[in-house]
Amino acid sequence: MISYARQTHEEQPDAAPPPAEEHIAPAPRVSVQAFCETVETAAAVQAAGEDRRLGKAHLKIQMGGMAAATEAYRSAPTPNVIVLESDGRNDLLGGLDQLATVCDAGTRVVVIGRINDVTLYRELVRRGVSDYVLAPVGAIDVVRSICNLFSAPEAKAVGRIIAVVGAKGGVGASTISHNVAWAIARDLAMDAVVADLDLAFGTAGLDYNQDPPQGIADAVFSPDRVDTAFIDRLLSKCTDHLSLLAAPATLDRVYDFGTDAFDAVFDTLRSTMPCIVLDIPHQWSGWTKRALIGADDILIVAAPDLANLRNTKNLFDLLKAARPNDRPPLYCLNQVGVPKRPEIAAAEFAKAIESQPIVSIPFEPQIFGSAANNGQMIAEISANHKSIEMFLQIAQRLTGRSETKKQKSSLLSPLIDKLRGK
Repeated sequence: MISYARQTHEEQPDAAPPPAEEHIAPAPRVSVQAFCETVETAAAVQAAGEDRRLGKAHLKIQMGGMAAATEAYRSAPTPNVIVLESDGRNDLLGGLDQLATVCDAGTRVVVIGRINDVTLYRELVRRGVSDYVLAPVGAIDVVRSICNLFSAPEAKAVGRIIAVVGAKGGVGASTISHNVAWAIARDLAMDAVVADLDLAFGTAGLDYNQDPPQGIADAVFSPDRVDTAFIDRLLSKCTDHLSLLAAPATLDRVYDFGTDAFDAVFDTLRSTMPCIVLDIPHQWSGWTKRALIGADDILIVAAPDLANLRNTKNLFDLLKAARPNDRPPLYCLNQVGVPKRPEIAAAEFAKAIESQPIVSIPFEPQIFGSAANNGQMIAEISANHKSIEMFLQIAQRLTGRSETKKQKSSLLSPLIDKLRGK
Protein backbone atom coordinates (compact mmCIF):
# COMPACT_ATOMS: atom_id res chain seq x y z
CA MET A 1 0.00 0.00 0.00
CA ILE A 2 1.00 3.63 -0.49
CA SER A 3 2.21 5.04 2.81
CA TYR A 4 0.47 7.95 4.47
CA ALA A 5 2.51 11.14 4.81
CA ARG A 6 1.49 14.34 6.50
CA GLN A 7 1.34 17.32 4.15
CA THR A 8 3.91 20.09 4.45
CA HIS A 9 1.78 22.91 3.10
CA GLU A 10 -1.68 24.34 3.67
CA GLU A 11 -4.73 22.30 2.71
CA GLN A 12 -5.74 24.72 -0.05
CA PRO A 13 -4.09 23.43 -3.26
CA ASP A 14 -4.16 26.88 -4.85
CA ALA A 15 -2.26 28.57 -2.01
CA ALA A 16 0.33 31.12 -3.04
CA PRO A 17 3.80 29.64 -3.54
CA PRO A 18 6.58 30.52 -1.09
CA PRO A 19 8.97 33.29 -2.11
CA ALA A 20 11.72 32.47 -4.56
CA GLU A 21 14.46 32.95 -1.94
CA GLU A 22 13.06 30.17 0.27
CA HIS A 23 15.47 27.58 1.60
CA ILE A 24 14.90 24.11 0.19
CA ALA A 25 16.95 21.45 1.94
CA PRO A 26 18.64 18.96 -0.43
CA ALA A 27 17.03 15.56 -0.84
CA PRO A 28 18.89 12.54 0.51
CA ARG A 29 20.16 9.69 -1.65
CA VAL A 30 16.78 8.33 -2.78
CA SER A 31 15.38 6.79 -5.94
CA VAL A 32 12.73 8.80 -7.82
CA GLN A 33 10.74 7.64 -10.84
CA ALA A 34 8.46 10.00 -12.75
CA PHE A 35 5.66 8.94 -15.10
CA CYS A 36 4.63 11.91 -17.24
CA GLU A 37 1.85 12.45 -19.77
CA THR A 38 3.15 15.62 -21.43
CA VAL A 39 6.55 16.56 -22.75
CA GLU A 40 6.36 19.88 -20.89
CA THR A 41 6.10 18.14 -17.51
CA ALA A 42 8.80 15.65 -18.50
CA ALA A 43 11.09 18.57 -19.38
CA ALA A 44 10.39 20.21 -16.01
CA VAL A 45 11.17 16.99 -14.14
CA GLN A 46 14.34 16.52 -16.20
CA ALA A 47 15.44 20.06 -15.31
CA ALA A 48 14.65 19.37 -11.66
CA GLY A 49 16.92 16.33 -11.74
CA GLU A 50 19.79 18.61 -12.71
CA ASP A 51 19.20 20.90 -9.74
CA ARG A 52 21.90 20.68 -7.03
CA ARG A 53 19.30 19.83 -4.39
CA LEU A 54 18.46 16.60 -6.21
CA GLY A 55 22.11 15.84 -6.92
CA LYS A 56 22.09 12.68 -4.79
CA ALA A 57 18.76 11.37 -6.02
CA HIS A 58 18.54 8.74 -8.76
CA LEU A 59 15.90 10.16 -11.13
CA LYS A 60 14.29 8.22 -13.96
CA ILE A 61 11.62 9.62 -16.28
CA GLN A 62 9.11 7.65 -18.33
CA MET A 63 6.07 8.61 -20.36
CA GLY A 64 2.66 7.01 -19.97
CA GLY A 65 1.37 8.42 -16.68
CA MET A 66 -0.56 6.33 -14.18
CA ALA A 67 -1.13 3.32 -16.44
CA ALA A 68 2.58 2.98 -17.20
CA ALA A 69 3.46 3.20 -13.49
CA THR A 70 1.00 0.48 -12.50
CA GLU A 71 2.24 -1.80 -15.27
CA ALA A 72 5.91 -1.18 -14.44
CA TYR A 73 5.59 -2.08 -10.76
CA ARG A 74 3.83 -5.38 -11.32
CA SER A 75 7.27 -6.88 -11.92
CA ALA A 76 9.65 -4.47 -10.20
CA PRO A 77 10.12 -2.95 -6.74
CA THR A 78 8.89 0.61 -6.28
CA PRO A 79 11.34 3.46 -5.60
CA ASN A 80 11.35 5.79 -2.61
CA VAL A 81 9.32 8.40 -4.53
CA ILE A 82 6.93 8.13 -7.48
CA VAL A 83 5.94 11.28 -9.39
CA LEU A 84 2.73 10.86 -11.41
CA GLU A 85 1.13 13.21 -13.91
CA SER A 86 -2.61 12.88 -14.50
CA ASP A 87 -5.27 14.91 -16.31
CA GLY A 88 -8.55 13.51 -15.02
CA ARG A 89 -10.33 13.14 -11.66
CA ASN A 90 -11.96 9.71 -11.96
CA ASP A 91 -9.05 8.16 -13.79
CA LEU A 92 -6.70 9.60 -11.15
CA LEU A 93 -8.47 8.15 -8.12
CA GLY A 94 -9.09 4.79 -9.79
CA GLY A 95 -5.50 4.66 -11.01
CA LEU A 96 -4.17 5.36 -7.51
CA ASP A 97 -6.27 2.51 -6.13
CA GLN A 98 -4.75 0.17 -8.72
CA LEU A 99 -1.24 1.48 -8.07
CA ALA A 100 -1.66 0.80 -4.35
CA THR A 101 -2.01 -2.92 -5.08
CA VAL A 102 1.53 -3.10 -6.55
CA CYS A 103 3.19 -0.37 -4.49
CA ASP A 104 5.66 -1.27 -1.74
CA ALA A 105 5.06 0.02 1.78
CA GLY A 106 6.87 3.27 2.48
CA THR A 107 6.84 4.58 -1.09
CA ARG A 108 5.83 8.24 -1.29
CA VAL A 109 3.69 9.52 -4.15
CA VAL A 110 3.61 13.02 -5.64
CA VAL A 111 0.78 13.77 -8.08
CA ILE A 112 0.92 16.50 -10.73
CA GLY A 113 -2.61 17.36 -11.86
CA ARG A 114 -4.70 20.07 -13.50
CA ILE A 115 -7.81 20.03 -11.31
CA ASN A 116 -7.81 22.78 -8.69
CA ASP A 117 -10.34 21.37 -6.25
CA VAL A 118 -10.22 20.94 -2.46
CA THR A 119 -12.47 17.86 -2.51
CA LEU A 120 -10.11 16.08 -4.89
CA TYR A 121 -7.15 17.14 -2.76
CA ARG A 122 -8.72 15.63 0.35
CA GLU A 123 -9.45 12.40 -1.51
CA LEU A 124 -5.78 12.22 -2.53
CA VAL A 125 -4.67 12.79 1.05
CA ARG A 126 -7.04 10.08 2.23
CA ARG A 127 -5.43 7.66 -0.22
CA GLY A 128 -1.99 8.45 1.14
CA VAL A 129 -0.66 10.80 -1.56
CA SER A 130 2.23 12.81 -0.12
CA ASP A 131 1.82 15.94 -2.24
CA TYR A 132 -0.39 17.36 -5.00
CA VAL A 133 1.12 19.93 -7.39
CA LEU A 134 -0.92 21.91 -9.89
CA ALA A 135 0.23 21.86 -13.51
CA PRO A 136 1.86 23.47 -15.35
CA VAL A 137 4.92 22.93 -13.17
CA GLY A 138 8.41 24.34 -13.30
CA ALA A 139 11.60 22.65 -12.24
CA ILE A 140 11.62 24.40 -8.86
CA ASP A 141 8.09 23.12 -8.14
CA VAL A 142 9.29 19.55 -8.61
CA VAL A 143 12.43 20.14 -6.55
CA ARG A 144 10.41 21.70 -3.73
CA SER A 145 7.88 18.89 -3.67
CA ILE A 146 10.43 16.05 -3.58
CA CYS A 147 12.81 17.72 -1.12
CA ASN A 148 10.03 18.70 1.27
CA LEU A 149 9.08 15.04 1.63
CA PHE A 150 12.29 14.49 3.57
CA SER A 151 13.10 17.90 5.07
CA ALA A 152 9.81 18.54 6.86
CA PRO A 153 10.10 18.23 10.66
CA GLU A 154 7.42 15.56 10.77
CA ALA A 155 8.90 13.53 7.92
CA LYS A 156 10.51 10.26 8.96
CA ALA A 157 14.16 9.62 8.26
CA VAL A 158 14.53 7.88 4.96
CA GLY A 159 17.17 5.35 6.00
CA ARG A 160 16.53 1.86 7.35
CA ILE A 161 19.30 0.49 9.56
CA ILE A 162 19.85 -3.27 9.43
CA ALA A 163 22.21 -4.80 11.98
CA VAL A 164 23.85 -8.17 11.31
CA VAL A 165 25.67 -9.92 14.15
CA GLY A 166 27.08 -13.39 14.73
CA ALA A 167 25.88 -15.46 17.66
CA LYS A 168 29.48 -16.66 17.98
CA GLY A 169 32.79 -15.74 16.39
CA GLY A 170 33.59 -17.39 13.08
CA VAL A 171 30.02 -18.22 12.04
CA GLY A 172 30.21 -16.13 8.84
CA ALA A 173 28.11 -13.14 9.89
CA SER A 174 30.27 -10.72 7.92
CA THR A 175 30.06 -12.85 4.79
CA ILE A 176 26.27 -13.04 5.13
CA SER A 177 25.92 -9.30 5.73
CA HIS A 178 28.05 -8.40 2.71
CA ASN A 179 26.15 -10.73 0.37
CA VAL A 180 22.77 -9.57 1.70
CA ALA A 181 23.79 -5.95 1.14
CA TRP A 182 24.80 -6.90 -2.39
CA ALA A 183 21.34 -8.41 -2.95
CA ILE A 184 19.66 -5.28 -1.56
CA ALA A 185 21.61 -3.11 -3.97
CA ARG A 186 21.53 -5.34 -7.05
CA ASP A 187 18.23 -7.20 -6.87
CA LEU A 188 16.08 -4.69 -4.99
CA ALA A 189 17.74 -1.67 -6.64
CA MET A 190 18.03 0.17 -3.33
CA ASP A 191 20.95 2.45 -2.56
CA ALA A 192 22.75 0.84 0.36
CA VAL A 193 25.91 1.27 2.40
CA VAL A 194 27.79 -1.35 4.40
CA ALA A 195 29.34 0.00 7.59
CA ASP A 196 32.11 -2.32 8.80
CA LEU A 197 32.20 -1.80 12.56
CA ASP A 198 35.02 -4.26 13.27
CA LEU A 199 37.69 -1.58 13.05
CA ALA A 200 40.61 -3.86 13.95
CA PHE A 201 39.80 -6.97 11.93
CA GLY A 202 37.00 -6.02 9.49
CA THR A 203 36.79 -7.91 6.19
CA ALA A 204 34.35 -5.81 4.16
CA GLY A 205 37.18 -4.12 2.28
CA LEU A 206 38.62 -7.51 1.32
CA ASP A 207 35.23 -9.00 0.39
CA TYR A 208 34.38 -6.09 -1.93
CA ASN A 209 37.96 -5.80 -3.22
CA GLN A 210 38.25 -2.22 -1.94
CA ASP A 211 41.19 -0.51 -0.25
CA PRO A 212 40.02 3.05 0.48
CA PRO A 213 42.44 5.44 2.19
CA GLN A 214 39.70 6.60 4.57
CA GLY A 215 36.79 4.93 6.30
CA ILE A 216 34.65 4.73 9.39
CA ALA A 217 37.55 5.29 11.81
CA ASP A 218 37.99 8.81 10.46
CA ALA A 219 34.39 9.57 11.39
CA VAL A 220 34.42 7.90 14.82
CA PHE A 221 37.61 9.67 15.93
CA SER A 222 36.42 13.05 14.59
CA PRO A 223 32.78 13.26 15.75
CA ASP A 224 32.76 17.08 15.53
CA ARG A 225 33.40 16.85 11.77
CA VAL A 226 30.66 14.33 10.99
CA ASP A 227 28.11 15.65 8.52
CA THR A 228 26.68 14.56 5.18
CA ALA A 229 29.56 15.95 3.12
CA PHE A 230 32.20 14.42 5.40
CA ILE A 231 30.59 10.97 5.35
CA ASP A 232 30.22 11.14 1.55
CA ARG A 233 33.97 11.64 1.24
CA LEU A 234 34.62 8.54 3.34
CA LEU A 235 32.37 6.25 1.30
CA SER A 236 33.94 3.86 -1.19
CA LYS A 237 31.72 3.04 -4.17
CA CYS A 238 31.38 -0.71 -4.86
CA THR A 239 28.55 -0.64 -7.44
CA ASP A 240 26.02 1.91 -8.70
CA HIS A 241 23.80 1.25 -5.68
CA LEU A 242 26.27 -0.05 -3.08
CA SER A 243 28.84 1.89 -1.06
CA LEU A 244 31.23 0.89 1.71
CA LEU A 245 32.25 2.61 4.91
CA ALA A 246 35.35 0.51 5.45
CA ALA A 247 37.19 -0.43 8.62
CA PRO A 248 40.91 0.35 8.75
CA ALA A 249 41.71 -3.26 9.82
CA THR A 250 44.96 -2.13 11.44
CA LEU A 251 46.31 -2.52 14.96
CA ASP A 252 48.21 0.76 15.29
CA ARG A 253 45.64 2.07 17.76
CA VAL A 254 43.21 0.70 20.34
CA TYR A 255 39.53 0.94 19.43
CA ASP A 256 37.89 1.56 22.79
CA PHE A 257 34.65 3.44 22.26
CA GLY A 258 31.99 5.00 24.42
CA THR A 259 28.38 3.90 24.23
CA ASP A 260 27.33 6.69 21.86
CA ALA A 261 30.51 6.78 19.74
CA PHE A 262 28.73 5.78 16.51
CA ASP A 263 25.54 7.81 16.99
CA ALA A 264 26.58 10.72 14.77
CA VAL A 265 27.69 8.36 12.01
CA PHE A 266 24.45 6.38 12.10
CA ASP A 267 22.28 9.50 12.18
CA THR A 268 24.07 10.98 9.19
CA LEU A 269 23.88 7.74 7.22
CA ARG A 270 20.20 7.40 8.04
CA SER A 271 19.50 10.87 6.67
CA THR A 272 21.25 10.21 3.35
CA MET A 273 20.99 6.48 2.57
CA PRO A 274 17.83 4.40 2.09
CA CYS A 275 19.48 1.30 3.55
CA ILE A 276 22.38 0.95 5.99
CA VAL A 277 23.77 -2.52 6.76
CA LEU A 278 25.82 -2.64 9.96
CA ASP A 279 28.39 -5.44 10.08
CA ILE A 280 28.66 -5.70 13.86
CA PRO A 281 31.61 -7.65 15.33
CA HIS A 282 31.05 -10.45 17.82
CA GLN A 283 31.71 -8.61 21.04
CA TRP A 284 29.54 -7.27 23.83
CA SER A 285 30.01 -3.63 24.77
CA GLY A 286 27.92 -0.55 25.31
CA TRP A 287 28.10 0.58 21.70
CA THR A 288 27.39 -2.83 20.14
CA LYS A 289 24.34 -3.24 22.39
CA ARG A 290 23.20 0.28 21.51
CA ALA A 291 23.67 -0.37 17.77
CA LEU A 292 21.61 -3.55 17.93
CA ILE A 293 18.78 -2.07 19.97
CA GLY A 294 18.67 1.07 17.82
CA ALA A 295 18.53 -0.78 14.48
CA ASP A 296 15.28 -1.03 12.52
CA ASP A 297 15.81 -4.74 11.87
CA ILE A 298 18.27 -7.31 13.17
CA LEU A 299 19.69 -10.51 11.70
CA ILE A 300 21.52 -12.98 13.94
CA VAL A 301 23.77 -15.47 12.16
CA ALA A 302 24.29 -18.76 13.99
CA ALA A 303 25.94 -22.11 13.37
CA PRO A 304 23.99 -25.24 14.44
CA ASP A 305 25.75 -26.02 17.72
CA LEU A 306 25.02 -25.63 21.42
CA ALA A 307 27.02 -22.45 22.08
CA ASN A 308 25.32 -20.71 19.14
CA LEU A 309 21.93 -21.86 20.36
CA ARG A 310 22.55 -20.46 23.83
CA ASN A 311 23.88 -17.15 22.52
CA THR A 312 21.06 -16.76 19.98
CA LYS A 313 18.50 -17.39 22.71
CA ASN A 314 20.15 -14.80 24.96
CA LEU A 315 20.25 -12.23 22.17
CA PHE A 316 16.60 -12.91 21.29
CA ASP A 317 15.44 -12.51 24.87
CA LEU A 318 17.40 -9.29 25.45
CA LEU A 319 16.39 -7.65 22.16
CA LYS A 320 12.71 -8.57 22.47
CA ALA A 321 12.64 -7.08 25.98
CA ALA A 322 14.49 -3.92 24.92
CA ARG A 323 12.38 -3.46 21.74
CA PRO A 324 8.79 -4.29 22.75
CA ASN A 325 7.25 -2.31 19.90
CA ASP A 326 9.48 -3.74 17.17
CA ARG A 327 9.26 -7.05 15.45
CA PRO A 328 11.56 -9.75 16.89
CA PRO A 329 14.99 -10.27 15.39
CA LEU A 330 15.43 -12.65 12.48
CA TYR A 331 18.05 -15.36 12.51
CA CYS A 332 19.57 -17.70 9.96
CA LEU A 333 21.62 -20.86 10.30
CA ASN A 334 24.93 -20.87 8.47
CA GLN A 335 27.56 -23.52 7.73
CA VAL A 336 24.98 -26.31 8.00
CA GLY A 337 26.21 -29.79 7.16
CA VAL A 338 29.89 -29.74 8.11
CA PRO A 339 31.13 -33.32 7.53
CA LYS A 340 31.44 -35.45 10.68
CA ARG A 341 30.32 -32.59 12.95
CA PRO A 342 27.40 -33.27 15.29
CA GLU A 343 24.79 -30.57 14.73
CA ILE A 344 21.57 -29.37 16.31
CA ALA A 345 18.73 -29.77 13.83
CA ALA A 346 16.93 -26.65 12.61
CA ALA A 347 13.69 -27.88 14.18
CA GLU A 348 15.35 -28.16 17.60
CA PHE A 349 16.90 -24.73 17.16
CA ALA A 350 13.50 -23.27 16.29
CA LYS A 351 11.86 -24.96 19.26
CA ALA A 352 14.34 -23.44 21.71
CA ILE A 353 14.26 -19.97 20.13
CA GLU A 354 10.49 -20.15 19.52
CA SER A 355 11.10 -18.85 16.02
CA GLN A 356 11.95 -20.46 12.70
CA PRO A 357 15.25 -19.60 10.98
CA ILE A 358 14.69 -17.47 7.91
CA VAL A 359 17.07 -19.71 5.90
CA SER A 360 19.58 -22.51 6.50
CA ILE A 361 22.71 -21.96 4.42
CA PRO A 362 24.70 -25.13 3.71
CA PHE A 363 28.41 -25.49 4.39
CA GLU A 364 30.15 -25.05 1.01
CA PRO A 365 33.76 -24.09 1.69
CA GLN A 366 34.83 -24.24 -1.96
CA ILE A 367 32.63 -21.46 -3.34
CA PHE A 368 32.60 -19.31 -0.19
CA GLY A 369 36.37 -19.63 0.15
CA SER A 370 36.92 -18.73 -3.50
CA ALA A 371 34.68 -15.68 -3.19
CA ALA A 372 36.53 -14.49 -0.08
CA ASN A 373 39.97 -14.98 -1.60
CA ASN A 374 38.96 -13.26 -4.87
CA GLY A 375 37.23 -10.30 -3.22
CA GLN A 376 33.91 -11.20 -4.81
CA MET A 377 30.33 -11.94 -3.84
CA ILE A 378 28.79 -15.37 -4.33
CA ALA A 379 26.63 -13.97 -7.15
CA GLU A 380 29.80 -12.96 -9.01
CA ILE A 381 31.37 -16.39 -8.61
CA SER A 382 28.29 -18.44 -9.55
CA ALA A 383 25.21 -16.64 -10.87
CA ASN A 384 22.92 -19.63 -10.28
CA HIS A 385 24.15 -20.78 -6.88
CA LYS A 386 21.33 -21.71 -4.52
CA SER A 387 22.59 -19.45 -1.72
CA ILE A 388 21.90 -16.38 -3.88
CA GLU A 389 18.16 -16.93 -3.55
CA MET A 390 18.63 -17.23 0.22
CA PHE A 391 20.47 -13.91 0.37
CA LEU A 392 17.66 -12.31 -1.63
CA GLN A 393 15.07 -13.80 0.71
CA ILE A 394 16.91 -12.33 3.71
CA ALA A 395 17.21 -8.98 1.92
CA GLN A 396 13.49 -8.87 1.19
CA ARG A 397 12.53 -9.66 4.77
CA LEU A 398 14.96 -7.15 6.28
CA THR A 399 13.92 -4.32 3.95
CA GLY A 400 10.21 -5.00 4.29
CA ARG A 401 9.81 -6.23 0.74
CA SER A 402 8.58 -9.68 1.63
CA GLU A 403 6.88 -10.48 -1.68
CA THR A 404 8.98 -11.53 -4.63
CA LYS A 405 7.93 -9.71 -7.77
CA LYS A 406 8.63 -12.10 -10.60
CA GLN A 407 9.35 -10.99 -14.11
CA LYS A 408 6.68 -11.73 -16.66
CA SER A 409 7.14 -14.97 -18.51
CA SER A 410 7.14 -15.28 -22.28
CA LEU A 411 7.00 -18.08 -24.83
CA LEU A 412 10.80 -18.19 -24.79
CA SER A 413 11.08 -18.47 -21.00
CA PRO A 414 11.44 -22.31 -20.89
CA LEU A 415 14.21 -22.20 -23.49
CA ILE A 416 16.00 -19.36 -21.69
CA ASP A 417 15.79 -21.22 -18.38
CA LYS A 418 17.32 -24.32 -19.97
CA LEU A 419 20.18 -22.31 -21.42
CA ARG A 420 20.81 -20.68 -18.02
CA GLY A 421 20.82 -24.07 -16.40
CA LYS A 422 23.46 -25.31 -18.82
